[in-house]
Amino acid sequence: MNIIVEKEDVWAASLEDKPGSLAQKLTVLAEAGADLGFVIARRAPDKPGTGVVFVTPLLGDKEVDAATEIGFNVTQSLHSVRVQGHNEAGAGARLTQKLAKAGINLRGLSAAALGTQFVAHFAFDTEEDAAKAIALLQKAG
Repeated sequence: MNIIVEKEDVWAASLEDKPGSLAQKLTVLAEAGADLGFVIARRAPDKPGTGVVFVTPLLGDKEVDAATEIGFNVTQSLHSVRVQGHNEAGAGARLTQKLAKAGINLRGLSAAALGTQFVAHFAFDTEEDAAKAIALLQKAG
């Protein structure tokens, strides 16, 4: 399996749970030139009336400045690894099995296939686990 494995910074911001809140944040990032590869937004069940949005990547001073002005920060509690490769049946199972066999626990996983390619964002609790996963998955590729 030929894959690309890289650490990524994930940026997070709070949202109001109302129409247009996410659109406003994404518009500011777009106007700053951000070409986002991943966005996930959800309500915060423990804080009614609020939500959270996660994005990656943000590159360059203009994008970072715009993001920080509207409440984005690099997450310190979530360590993310982006994996991209040729989509084939069982790819996700093989990658997660390698992590499991090495004793590396996942905090979360988001993945999608588009045509012949897949992209997966693996989340870990610690920088150390992310580094171990990168080394392991690069060998798998």
